[in-house]
This record gives sequence, C-alpha cells and structure tokens, in this order.
Amino acid sequence: MALIEIEHLSHVYHAGEEGEQTALDDLSLSIERGEFVAVLGSNGSGKSTLAKHLNALLLPTSGACRIDGIDTREEADVWRIRQKVGMVFQNPDNQLIAAVVEDDVAFGPENLGVPSAEIRRRVDEALKAVNMTEFRSYAPHLLSGGQKQRIAIAGTLAMQTEAIVFDEATAMLDPEGRAEILSIVQRLHEEQGITVVYITHFMEEAAAADRILVLDHGRLVMDAPPREVFRHARELRALGLEVPLAVELRDRLRAAGVALPEDLLTPAELVAALSGKGGAASGD
Repeated sequence: MALIEIEHLSHVYHAGEEGEQTALDDLSLSIERGEFVAVLGSNGSGKSTLAKHLNALLLPTSGACRIDGIDTREEADVWRIRQKVGMVFQNPDNQLIAAVVEDDVAFGPENLGVPSAEIRRRVDEALKAVNMTEFRSYAPHLLSGGQKQRIAIAGTLAMQTEAIVFDEATAMLDPEGRAEILSIVQRLHEEQGITVVYITHFMEEAAAADRILVLDHGRLVMDAPPREVFRHARELRALGLEVPLAVELRDRLRAAGVALPEDLLTPAELVAALSGKGGAASGD
C-alpha cells in the first residue's frame, strides 16, 4: 500500500457560493514510502491546496485522500494522520511559537504526551539533524530566516512522522539559505528514509527529486523523473514555468547547432558534455 493515495480528489473553495473556485479537479496519484517527490505548478495550479490535504488541514469536496490507508475525512483519525505526515510551511514564523528553540522543537511531542526522557532524546536528535544544536537556548526571533526554517524542520522531525511536506519552504530564503535547506532535505531522505513531498517554484530544487508532479489548474499534467520532465521544456514554459538554467542553456545551444544530449539536466553534465567528456544519461 502506498503511503499517500489520492483518488479523484476535487477541492472547491466556497462551494455552492458566488465566486466558487475549483483548486483541485479530479486529481489521482500515489506516493510510495521513501519517495522524494517534487510538485511544480504556476500560481493557482493547486500546489498548496494539495499540500494541505496531505495532513487533513483541508478535506476533499469529492474523491478521497488516504494516508497509510486512513481516510482524511475520518475526524477521529486526524491526529493519527498528522503523526504520519508533518508540514513545513513557507514562513517559519508561523510555526515557531516558543520563546526558546529547544522548547519549540519539544512542543509537538509534548502535545502527544511523549515521556520527558524521550522528548529530550528527540529534541537532541532533531537539532543535530539540522545542524542547530548550538542554538538550542536561543530565542527564535534572533535567528536568520534559514535558521528559523531549520528549527521548523526540527520540530517536525521531533514528531517522528513518516513523511514531511515542504510547502514552498525555501520561498522566503536567499540562495544560500535555499541550498542549506535542500541539502538537509536530501540528507533526511537518503539517511533516514523519510518520504518527502517538496512543493517549490525553484526548478533546480525540483531537479533534485526522484520524481516530479506538474499541476495545471488543479489537474496532473506530468508525472515522471526530472530528466524526463525537463525534456519537455517547451510544454513547461507554456504552463508558465521556467526550467533549470542548465536546461535553458542546453536548449539554446542545441538550437544553435551544438550537439548535446536532449536529456542533459545539471550544470555538471553541461560542462562535461561541452568539454567532450559525456556526462548525460543518454544522447539523441
């Protein structure tokens, strides 16, 4: 059984009222345990609405969303669902509530009634995982945006969820901060096997995933590994999306007559191909 199963899911805001808006339209997909899935789409495509369904912050207008077999519409099971899927949002200030970092990380487990000794162990491990142990006694408001986001991730890790949904978690960060958060996410996925759903509008971040889902007006229009998705640069641009810089350069050089593999994806592959050393997965 997949960890996340979505079947014919539709979500309509203000259903039956004037100005109702369909955010998700007959959406079906599944995400297996241990996958790293990126979700792309222009503004209004339904990305954040989808994210909120994954731990029952929103409920389906029709269709179903199941987490480890549990239907999100079962009100009695909401806390079970939220112990399986954690959320990290765009603005970390919306998730940090305590006056001291370690108290903030401990907040979730305390609410679950976890014993004190276990809470301490979880807090220590979570802060270590995001390289924030030395800041445990700091006030969150004294931290940088990237540091705050790391604490938000630590708080989710302390809940020991099977999956974490990152809803444009790097959108407010500078390039260095985005790189730090992506590195942490990749390490958590690789070393701890955490299932990652990574909603972003930064194409280079999406390229790091195992699989990319592309939404358009609430519908799933692409579902493939990054290398395959970014072969369709023209279609992505038509959806209002950019492509990674290496892909943009690849396409411009190919249009100018330079022989390059059509599935070249990363800067390293571009450099290797131009230097005559190969580097992409396959050629024309």
